[in-house]
Amino acid sequence: MKIAILQSNYIPWKGYFDIINMADEFILYDTVQFTKNDWRNRNKIKTHQGVNWITIPVKHSITQNINEIKVLNNKWRRKHWQTLKLNYSKAKYFNEYKHIFENLYLNSDETFLSKINYNFIDEINKILGIKTKITWSSEYELFGKQNETLINICKQAKATEYISGPAAKKYLNNNLFEKEIIKITWMNYSNYPTYNQLFPPFEHAVSILDLIFNEGENANKYLKNLK
Repeated sequence: MKIAILQSNYIPWKGYFDIINMADEFILYDTVQFTKNDWRNRNKIKTHQGVNWITIPVKHSITQNINEIKVLNNKWRRKHWQTLKLNYSKAKYFNEYKHIFENLYLNSDETFLSKINYNFIDEINKILGIKTKITWSSEYELFGKQNETLINICKQAKATEYISGPAAKKYLNNNLFEKEIIKITWMNYSNYPTYNQLFPPFEHAVSILDLIFNEGENANKYLKNLK
């Protein structure tokens, strides 16, 4: 049983979806503190002016968890959709997928950030053909410090393997996982293939929407675990 545990991100990049696809169960870890100026409520896209951020404005305090964060209002929805149309309307597959994302942006009144993120992730999984089960950290009994919490989630999920991004090497204690007979698999984000992207030079670290609008049904061929 392979699981991955990542915080809720807004229209994440392709590496996020590779990790989801590698797992049997993907747990949205939104019962931890919200971090300002992070991937929770923003991401990068390619534009005529280069790589730019699009950010969901949120109400937050330093004590709130991600699942408690709400948007300031829903004005961002039309603004983000207009920005995407402006910069991706000439992408080869934009017209094929625009109705899906237009619906997500303009026909929802969801105000909780993590649920907004989930709605995008769920729809993108369908486009990419990812069938991994998605759950929430709030569905688990959470206790212990950082490593202990992750291990306890793994044990409750009956996981034998924990998939993690490389940034977690700073704090994950492999010995603690080994004691519980849980293997850690590190995701390698290097050597992704390039694809037909607008506005050169090429940039890997942008939202998955860039890949979908430019490569359409072929998008999963440019992901490591979906070939």
